[in-house]
Amino acid sequence: MLIAQITDTHVRAGGRLSYRQVDSAQKLRDCVAHLNALAPRPDLVLLTGDLVDFGTAEEYAVVREILAPLAIPLFVMPGNHDDRDEMRRAFADHAYLPRDGEFLHYVIEGLPVRIVALDTLIPGEQAGILCARRLAWLAEQLGGSSGTPTVLAMHHPPFLTGLANMDRQNCRNAAALGALVERHRQVIRILCGHVHRSVLMHWHGVTASIAPSPSHSCVLDLDPDATHDLVLEPPACALHYWRADIGLVSHLSFIGDYGGRHPFFDAAGKLID
Repeated sequence: MLIAQITDTHVRAGGRLSYRQVDSAQKLRDCVAHLNALAPRPDLVLLTGDLVDFGTAEEYAVVREILAPLAIPLFVMPGNHDDRDEMRRAFADHAYLPRDGEFLHYVIEGLPVRIVALDTLIPGEQAGILCARRLAWLAEQLGGSSGTPTVLAMHHPPFLTGLANMDRQNCRNAAALGALVERHRQVIRILCGHVHRSVLMHWHGVTASIAPSPSHSCVLDLDPDATHDLVLEPPACALHYWRADIGLVSHLSFIGDYGGRHPFFDAAGKLID
């Protein structure tokens, strides 16, 4: 099983550049073409939040237009830049999204790995949370599937990264989530976004990972007083490969033309000099 994770696409409407620097709409177009060209193709794509910048209907319309050529099943979840109601309207044909209730959380079943998509959004705030109601829902989902390898997908990471300007806006009640994860050993990974960098952490007994953005990166500055800035590093997505005999292995997949494929060995099997 192969899961593609993209995150933090931050699409703008009207051809506007995100933060006056990056054509995030074109970056997403490039990402869709990249995913469609992968061999083997992923079984599904998780878009772990911040689809757009300002949560407007116009922005979501652009996202839908760009994603239309994607030839892989797509599952979206909200980030702090998203708007739940606008997402529901824009993705009304996505049957997995709850039609009612406050939160956009759901479960993807019927695959070798069970995926629980979480909603960490606090409207109007940059930080995220899994409140008591959302944690109770998660506990219910985990309680009935103890034998199935399970991945949690969420926008805000529950762990600190050392990037102070992002750590101030991570998932606020991480300890409660960690305690829940420790009680349910079928959880094998937590997939996150929000930070615009590839980050790994061993957290409460599982690997928690953050995928990079196909649009732009947050500057890697570990100074606690660092300003909150972006940098145009090579765009990328994450590929999570599951095999029962090895578990879940993750790779970065850079988007763009970097040359290759070039052989290491010649036709006689000798290392090319």
